Amino acid sequence: MKVSKTLRLALSALIVATGVSTATAQNNAPTCFQYHNPIIPGFYPDPSICRAGDDYYIVNSSFDYFPGVPLWHSRDLVNWEQIGHCLTRKSQVDLSGALSWGGIYAPTIRYNEGTFYMITTNTSHGGNFLVHTTDPKGEWSDPVWLEQGGIDPSLYFEDGHCYMVSNPDDGIFLCEIDPKTGKTLKPSRRIWNGTGGRYPEGPHIYKKDGWYYLLISEGGTEHAHMITIARSRNIDGPYTGNPSNPILTHCNQLGQNSPIQGTGHADLVEAPDGSWWIVCLAFRPQTAMNHLTGRETYLAPVRWDTNAWPVVNGNGTIALDMTAPLPVKPEPQKDFATDIRFSNKSALGDEWVYLRNPIMENYQMTSNSLCLNGTSATINTAELPTFIGRRQQHIDFEATTQLKLSQAKAGDMAGLTVFMDLYAHYDISLRRESDGKNTLVVEYWLSSIHHVAKEITLKTAKPYLRVTGSRDHYRFSYSEDGKNFTEIGVSDTKYLSSETAGGFTGIILGLYCQSASESSKPQAEFYSFNYHGTK
Repeated sequence: MKVSKTLRLALSALIVATGVSTATAQNNAPTCFQYHNPIIPGFYPDPSICRAGDDYYIVNSSFDYFPGVPLWHSRDLVNWEQIGHCLTRKSQVDLSGALSWGGIYAPTIRYNEGTFYMITTNTSHGGNFLVHTTDPKGEWSDPVWLEQGGIDPSLYFEDGHCYMVSNPDDGIFLCEIDPKTGKTLKPSRRIWNGTGGRYPEGPHIYKKDGWYYLLISEGGTEHAHMITIARSRNIDGPYTGNPSNPILTHCNQLGQNSPIQGTGHADLVEAPDGSWWIVCLAFRPQTAMNHLTGRETYLAPVRWDTNAWPVVNGNGTIALDMTAPLPVKPEPQKDFATDIRFSNKSALGDEWVYLRNPIMENYQMTSNSLCLNGTSATINTAELPTFIGRRQQHIDFEATTQLKLSQAKAGDMAGLTVFMDLYAHYDISLRRESDGKNTLVVEYWLSSIHHVAKEITLKTAKPYLRVTGSRDHYRFSYSEDGKNFTEIGVSDTKYLSSETAGGFTGIILGLYCQSASESSKPQAEFYSFNYHGTK
């Protein structure tokens, strides 16, 4: 069958857009599949990816939440299952006093000769370190502390050597290390300053066609974020920047009207079929260019021809709905819903996290509830409150819980919080009064501003509490039977946004219990938690 010139030109255009070489496609046209970004929605920033055989792994920053460094697995690059965390013990991650701009910064995951390595920075205690394991689903080692400073460290392995890059002194520095001891084997040297954008960080080294490629982030992790790249014939440099930098950004005319902004902090991976892919962070502004779901994880194809510079998704931008030649046909993407009847017959999922290093005896599973033992450490402090939550992963969502407050004294509280950080959160909770009755309270905490929006005396001892999120508002309601809900509060989302509240995290939907005095030991039994959202 003859192929018309028009059809050949159309096929060539499709190949360029999807990042597959012309020679490959002419002989065996790739099959494209549709998928939706973000591939990991919600506050899962600074993604790093590696491949071991047919398996892919991603890690993310965790800041002041415990366990540290969420760990994900996939076989198709689109569907990701959280299989645990890399940092599960205080001996690995001390988060004492850490706030939403402290704790664990951007990790990198690498696989070399049967061992997985995760390198990161504890900005609150200790600096750069790595942990390792032969089983990523199991326990990881205690920290191996490293001498080169800066943040966003990464590893590159070649011919028995291990190299580390990070960004001390506002530039990208390289040294050779012993990954088992952390000892620096060759002194640190500056290898690139980037293209002139602020905060050159997030460096990764790859080797292709005899070139060492150095990928970094610039511009700060806000709207001006971008990915740039340089290369050298020698790992020590000198590195020359790509004339077409940046290779990924939405801080330009092409990206200015996109529902995705702040694209940056990326990592590359080669699939078994020879195709290349990039994961990066970005965020979805929802109200007046403010975002609340945090910086999320996105995926795009990369065209990388021999001796050439990589091209991301044909034009250096990404989209929510993508069509690309994935290495394998993906399964339908999961919706990250949660429907739990708390019980000691099943463990909490890996999506649940605590603030800083938790006091675990304050969290107990009973036969029909998750019991939180409150202390005088409140969610408004940098101490260790009794708090457990999961990320808001959708702009439009609904979260519902049922609870009972017992053994409480006047002023003790428990409830559901929409939590950005200790300075910015909205709460719907039960408060015990001096007469023994429960008051349902909706209150807003915004830095030095505290506003009680509603107080209602309840008849039932086990109410259902609900928060419903949309682009512009959080709405709070309650029910005595779990079916008929009454709205009792509405507040703007923008005041909890990263742009207003600050920090590097995103909204956590938290369950908490706290006492008004040292002598009080309240208990809150949470019977269920249901979370559903739409993209």
